Amino acid sequence: MGPRVRGDDGWRVLFGLLALIAVALASASSAAAHPHVWITAKSEVIYTADGSISGVRHAWTFDDMFSTYALQGIEQKTKGAYSREELAPLAQTNVESLKEFSFFTFARADGTRQRFLEPVDYFLDYKNSLLTLHFTLPAKTPFRAKQLVLEVFDKTFFIDFQYAEKDPVTLVGAPADCRMQFQRPNDGSAAAQKLGEQNFLSGEGGNFGMMFANKITVDCP
Repeated sequence: MGPRVRGDDGWRVLFGLLALIAVALASASSAAAHPHVWITAKSEVIYTADGSISGVRHAWTFDDMFSTYALQGIEQKTKGAYSREELAPLAQTNVESLKEFSFFTFARADGTRQRFLEPVDYFLDYKNSLLTLHFTLPAKTPFRAKQLVLEVFDKTFFIDFQYAEKDPVTLVGAPADCRMQFQRPNDGSAAAQKLGEQNFLSGEGGNFGMMFANKITVDCP
């Protein structure tokens, strides 16, 4: 039996795999073209008093298998429960690991790409045997937009982001005349996988996950 992987090390290993997944998929069988981690997400688009967008707040609940794996080696005072303090090192490792993947969050304001700073106000909580990561992505510079397009997805489809059925996206402090539309990815898994296999064979599988992007569009006059 090999050495036991601590929870934070395990988290780093799993997210480290993401850096290699595109290369792996290029030479792997079609069975590799599916997610290995599942996230149920909720998001908030945050506005300032003058109508500028200042950031995005996410809450990502991980599947039970991943949650169980990530918690290995983490000490707990109460059996079956974890406090925010006990989970703090894991939360820090998580957000640090997400940086190289652009936090799986991509924004355009009137067609111009917007960048985010590193997460703030981040923490993990544990409920019903699942871990939920909460964090806020501040905009590098608060910006105004007649149309904001915000997409959440993993380009390699290693992680599957599925938004909650109830209140998946909310606008916080937005001007009253702004309107939001939320588009879930099409549930065409079989067709998508077939197309993905063709892309991998031709060496064009790097953006396969875009087919499963969750798209938030906010229009403000």
